[in-house]
Amino acid sequence: MSTPAPLDLVPTPEHLDPVEVLSLARVLLDSVKDRSRPGALRVYRPAPTAAFGARDRFLPGFPEAVEAARTHGFTPVLRSLGGRIALYHPGSLVIDHIEPANDVLGGTQSRFREFGLAYTEVLRQTGADARLGEIPGEYCPGEYSINVAGRIKAVGTAQRVTNRGWLFSSSVVVEDGARIRAALTDIQAALGVEWNPETAGSIDEIHPGITVERVEESFLAHFGTEHELHPAQVTAAEFSALGGFDGRHRV
Repeated sequence: MSTPAPLDLVPTPEHLDPVEVLSLARVLLDSVKDRSRPGALRVYRPAPTAAFGARDRFLPGFPEAVEAARTHGFTPVLRSLGGRIALYHPGSLVIDHIEPANDVLGGTQSRFREFGLAYTEVLRQTGADARLGEIPGEYCPGEYSINVAGRIKAVGTAQRVTNRGWLFSSSVVVEDGARIRAALTDIQAALGVEWNPETAGSIDEIHPGITVERVEESFLAHFGTEHELHPAQVTAAEFSALGGFDGRHRV
């Protein structure tokens, strides 16, 4: 990786709905691209959200999948990042890491690998048997996803890259894996996607006692070592910009 930039540690306001929370990542990326911020980091526990990928929305069963998500209490949204359906909830931790770039596109695969290796080590610090690599039959499969004990996909990653900045987003399912598994089973059935439901779950199903708070502390310690973190807030201009992304993410 290049020399790490300072990062604004930006909280996610509690009053935002899941679409606005998703949009905020794009707004922060724009702020970094415009050099209004040196870089940004969000680490937060999300409301129950079903983030459908671009490929999902064109499948014949998409309307039924959206309804299945709502039935299970997950707000359906459309994500602009790569990949397929991803589910997260308050038992999860979402990490959005945003840094500037200097008119150079590329580095996508190396970033997936480097962050995958780093985040695997972060989870090992909590006592989890974290391993880098795809499990056969996992949902939203990725070469650099992170699993626990070769059994459950624990972390999915995606990124958006421009010539002025990049966003690397990760979701870590730590607790309440049964809820994720039940919702995904019905959503994937509606979409007609074949997968192995046993690959969905949470870290604490393999390692009881590991909590979201413990995982969050480990990630913040990692970023505090790698970066100069500056506590910050969402600006008035950023709040105003959220509406511009509503049509891209709302179902």
